[in-house]
Amino acid sequence: MQQTIYKICPEALWREAEKTGVFTGAPIDLADGFIHFSTAEQSVETAAKHFSGQTDLLLIAIDDAKLGPALKYEVSRGGALFPHLYAPLDLASVLWVKPLPLGADGIHQFPPLGSA
Repeated sequence: MQQTIYKICPEALWREAEKTGVFTGAPIDLADGFIHFSTAEQSVETAAKHFSGQTDLLLIAIDDAKLGPALKYEVSRGGALFPHLYAPLDLASVLWVKPLPLGADGIHQFPPLGSA
């Protein structure tokens, strides 16, 4: 079943990936050996837990059906299944890239999720 998954990424790091057409991961991804993604339902909590107070972030939507067998849904935070990619991300699988600004309340302001 195809679904849209999401990557929260510092803008400077993502812009470098756009130059090459491939995203190899943020430092945490490189350390863990896979690229971390979240489902729509997990994205807000991921932003709060791992990116609290950070500005200059982008939200990247990816079609998980284009990632093939290198994408695994694995148990992570709270026993939930999180999407992990055990390969570089080919930017051809990206549906859209949008800013993920901080609101006046210090919480990231997400666009509507779940659609392209």
